[in-house]
Amino acid sequence: MRKKPIIGITGAYVKHNNYMEGVYVHHDYHKSVAANGGIPIILPFLNKEMSVEMFSICDGIILSGGEDVDPQFYGQDPHPHLGPTIAERDRAEIALVHYALEHDVPMLAICRGVQILNVALGGTLLQDIPSQVNEPIQHTQSIDRSHDSHWIMIEKGSQLAQIMGEERVRVNSLHHQAIDTVAPDLRIVAKSADGVTEAVEYIHPTTFTIGVQWHPESMSSTTPQMNNLFGQFIQSCMKLKS
Repeated sequence: MRKKPIIGITGAYVKHNNYMEGVYVHHDYHKSVAANGGIPIILPFLNKEMSVEMFSICDGIILSGGEDVDPQFYGQDPHPHLGPTIAERDRAEIALVHYALEHDVPMLAICRGVQILNVALGGTLLQDIPSQVNEPIQHTQSIDRSHDSHWIMIEKGSQLAQIMGEERVRVNSLHHQAIDTVAPDLRIVAKSADGVTEAVEYIHPTTFTIGVQWHPESMSSTTPQMNNLFGQFIQSCMKLKS
C-alpha cells in the first residue's frame, strides 16, 4: 500500500524549438517535495474538466510559477508591460483552486500560483510592479534563484509566521506581477518594504492553504525555514491521505 502522498504540481509551458515543446516544471519543485516525503507528479493543463480529473488522484497540490495571468480573468485590459499569457492554463488552474478548496485538499501556491489563487477567488493583480508601484524594490533578481534578495515582514500570529519562526525573513524574488486587490476569502500575511503582497492565507482554513510570492522550492535545500514550509505542507497532505 502506498504510504507517501501524491503531490500534483501544475505545469508551465516551454518551447525549445519546433520539435520540442510542452509542459515544464523547475526541478527544484520535484526535489523539495521528494525531500519532504511526497511523490511529485506534473499536471499538464488540457482543459478544466481533465485538470480536475487528474487532480482527483492527488493528496495535495502546488500551483507553480510561470507565465503572467491573463487579465481577462479579473476584468482588466492588458497593460503595455504584460508578459506572455496562456488562458488555457489560467482556466485549468482556476478550476483546480475551487476543487481543492471545496474538497479540503492542501494547497501551496507559489509565485504565479499565489496570483492565480487570488484571481480565482475574485481578486485582482498588479500587471507590472515597476510601472504600477511607487518606489518599488527589485522584485526580479539578477542573482541565482537559490539566493535570497530582499526582506519580507510576516504578520504575527499567522500560520506562515509559525512555520517560519520569525516575522522578518529573507526571500528570493522572480516576478513582475503581484496581488493588487486581495480576494475576500484571503488575508494578506506578509509584505515587502514597498508594500507589495508577499503571502496570503485562506480565511476559512480546514486544511493547509498558503500562497507565497517568492520561490521557496529554490531555497529549501539550504534554508531550513523554506524547507519547513514544504514539510508542513506535506504533513498536511499525509493527514488528508490517512
